[in-house]
Amino acid sequence: MLSVLPLPRERVYRRLFAAQVVALVGTGLATVALSLLAYDLAGADASAVLGTALAIKMVAYVAIAPVVSALADRIPGRTLMVAMDLVRAVVAVTLPFVTQVWQIYVLIFLLQAASAAFTPTFQATIPAVLPAERDYTRALSLSRLAYDLETLLSPALAAALLYVVTFNWLFVGTAGGFMASAALVMSCVLPRAGTRGRDGEHSGVRQGAFAKAAFGIRLFWATPRLRALLALDLAVAAAGAMVIVNTVVLVRGQLGGTAGQVSLALGAYGAGSMLVALSLPRVLERVGDRAVMLPAALALPAAFAAYGILTAAGPSWPALLGTWFAFGAACSAVLTPAGRLIRRSAGPADLPAAFAAQFSLAHACWLLTYPLAGWLAASAGTAAACWALGALALVGALTAVRVWPARDDSRLAHDHSGLPPDHPHLTETHATATDAAADTAADTAMTTNPTPVTATAHGYRHSHDYVIDHLHPHWPRSRQSPC
Repeated sequence: MLSVLPLPRERVYRRLFAAQVVALVGTGLATVALSLLAYDLAGADASAVLGTALAIKMVAYVAIAPVVSALADRIPGRTLMVAMDLVRAVVAVTLPFVTQVWQIYVLIFLLQAASAAFTPTFQATIPAVLPAERDYTRALSLSRLAYDLETLLSPALAAALLYVVTFNWLFVGTAGGFMASAALVMSCVLPRAGTRGRDGEHSGVRQGAFAKAAFGIRLFWATPRLRALLALDLAVAAAGAMVIVNTVVLVRGQLGGTAGQVSLALGAYGAGSMLVALSLPRVLERVGDRAVMLPAALALPAAFAAYGILTAAGPSWPALLGTWFAFGAACSAVLTPAGRLIRRSAGPADLPAAFAAQFSLAHACWLLTYPLAGWLAASAGTAAACWALGALALVGALTAVRVWPARDDSRLAHDHSGLPPDHPHLTETHATATDAAADTAADTAMTTNPTPVTATAHGYRHSHDYVIDHLHPHWPRSRQSPC
């Protein structure tokens, strides 16, 4: 998998990947420190405080990401990412001075608003740096591993640091991670994330900022595989919220553990995620995304049920660590291929809007699950939170199975009823993205379209790799449906 690094653009990608790693290590330190800060300020009500703080985080993500995507063509990506890293560093060094719960809420909103601007911009840049599908798939797994640092290596580092410093000093490490990320991004010369689509023009919408922000949401709603991805995000959010919100209460309040053991429990989740992320590139070369993502999603409610049964008589360390490990593995199997689905489902010009929409919609799911996990645990107990979140994960997994077609061809035959016969879209040969899962030998994700245009009663029919754009506003209902 590490063969993705020695590429013609290796220096750019290597620095971007390093920036992601150091920022996420800092974020992981902040996650542990924030849990301990909440417990220090609120005691047994820490779950409710964390649930509210993380709900505020999701509000920032849902509201800010689409707006930033609409302005992506006006602000250089490098400038935006560096500025947001600096904002996050300033907020991080302020957190140790918090003495009231409301101050946590304000600073978390500022911190996550900056992250909501940074992350989709970063995600949309990587396909331009690594245009070959195989390289991009490996980069997605590397990105998943980087996120796992937040839940595996960062808690381990936090546990070691907590033996020599108080948890407030972990926020200083967070600020250092963001500063290092800013320096690494500043050192790169970045390509544009993609500004032109089919027929040499923007493939999405060309209206104002609001319409551009709305297009990414419409893209998700109109594309079956992306609707399924949204349902899968709900299942992942249910499991992730159980881990992030309730680990500190389960470990310290019910099992009588230490701050270091909170890190150990979070590390079990990260270990499961990392193990799967390491194996996925080879798996995805043999089987499709659907065959990996749907079984993983169905495993999440099964893990919830197993944990609820095993802990019915009382909390258990083996049950906690084993379930958290299973959650991490299943969530990684769902999340790692998500970028491939988005890349298949959007034109180059619309990748920023598509990634921002996924970021926003996925975190809308977390906006539901974070407060549910915290408030239920505080009012009815962690067992009630477990069963409720498990039911939510089951709904998400079954919905994804239903809306994602078993035959999910990238290339679809369709009619154009409103185009003249000399329109460039009908007369030119297009370079379009292929389904990498069906093309395991190719080093590039581009192919020509050999399908001839034929006249029909509806207009003109042809086929190509189908994405929603201004020429294709609706998904074909059949293999020969009009646009």
